[in-house]
Amino acid sequence: MIFLNLFLTFLKIGAFSFGGGYGMISMMREECLKAGWLTEDGLMNFIAVAESTPGPIAVNMATFVGSSQAGFFGALVATLGVVLPSFIIILIIAALIRNLLKFAGVKAALSGVKPAIAGLILSTGATMLLSLLFGISSVKSSFSFDCKPLIILFTITAFAYIFKKIRKRTVSPILLILVSAGFGILLF
Repeated sequence: MIFLNLFLTFLKIGAFSFGGGYGMISMMREECLKAGWLTEDGLMNFIAVAESTPGPIAVNMATFVGSSQAGFFGALVATLGVVLPSFIIILIIAALIRNLLKFAGVKAALSGVKPAIAGLILSTGATMLLSLLFGISSVKSSFSFDCKPLIILFTITAFAYIFKKIRKRTVSPILLILVSAGFGILLF
């Protein structure tokens, strides 16, 4: 039963989320917390891990949740569930793309979806920021400010800015993740 539940949950997430992995985070958060598969703190930790590992964040998160709930086969069915809708839709679009984008209705629909995707991504970012800095994960949460994440954020931002001024190019995201991890080890 857990395999079917994992598959159907992640199939729903894959089918009804737009905007890639970041657009899926809010729906994954809702579904995983509701099912009791992750805690708010566990979700935040895993988003950090999923961002620092190779691969799309949605696939990484589905694999993690599936693995934590039902081992290897749980990871397999959750991952299959989250990627199957995209795979099928892209396969269909690739076959029809030349004709599909000619229609004004399709262009209008895609233009209408873009602001919603931006809103989902901003909402996820705001939720993560409130949880990280103030410990607010729901309306009922109490306020508790933690300055350590803010110190890391400002330090990394300053590091990236100085690096760009000195080296005349942007800093590698991998280096930023490693420096952030180092600060996390020191401060936490």
